[in-house]
Amino acid sequence: MKNRTKLPNIYIGVVTAVLYLPIVLVIIYSFNESKISSVWGGFSLKWYETLFRDAAMFEALGNSIVLALCASLGAAVIGTLGAYGFTKVQLRTKSAVEYVSMLPIMIPEIILGMVFMTFFALIGLPFGMTTLILAHTAFCVPYVYMLVKARLVGMDKSLAEAARDLGAGEVRVFFDITLPLLVPAILSGMLLSFAMSLDAVIISIFVTGVNVNTLPIKVYTQIKTGVTPEINALCTLMLGATIILVVLSNVLGKVGKPRTGKQHKETAERSAAPVPAQPQ
Repeated sequence: MKNRTKLPNIYIGVVTAVLYLPIVLVIIYSFNESKISSVWGGFSLKWYETLFRDAAMFEALGNSIVLALCASLGAAVIGTLGAYGFTKVQLRTKSAVEYVSMLPIMIPEIILGMVFMTFFALIGLPFGMTTLILAHTAFCVPYVYMLVKARLVGMDKSLAEAARDLGAGEVRVFFDITLPLLVPAILSGMLLSFAMSLDAVIISIFVTGVNVNTLPIKVYTQIKTGVTPEINALCTLMLGATIILVVLSNVLGKVGKPRTGKQHKETAERSAAPVPAQPQ
């Protein structure tokens, strides 16, 4: 009989407490009546009211949302085309190229930020929203690429082959069969990219302009002068939004599985069906 011990459960409990207790405290003290974050003065929603009256904060939030949307859309296009293209080519350096494409995830953000800043300065591109979108898009492409590539590996290739046998071209096979099956993975990657872009403060600091302020940069500059319950309220809202995006990303990544049997054959036949001629 094996000896059972509680040490694994204790270890998991300690690690969980260390990781999530600070987050719980931030959420709790966002409802603090006192202006001093470390002193509990009673339950209150006034810091949420103060946050919603802060025009500069909402301007930075709007810039961050626009930036995250543009970056996630650009990453979706580049990542999807890249993942699909790699399934169609046979190169000796294919594995090396795929490894290089994943470097933005593995390289520390401070190094990426310096690289982007140097590159944009060398080509003479003015710092602002354009440089932010380009940098965040490059940073988010690997997230879409990984999810789309995983979905392509698990797809039933007989669908596309059946459509080609029935006369469908490569373009029609892609848009009628492959792309609909990739939509859940693409949306999942976009949501993950949106969350990562919204949180990329280090890269944003290096490539932003003097007239563009994003929400992470705004929060970072305010923290230098001391954390107020308004920042706690903002962090609580951002945490909730990030959790929702991550949950949606996981849910979308599990739906839209390739169909089997009769539905496969019907899809391929519809894709290859000729367009009826118009009566004269």
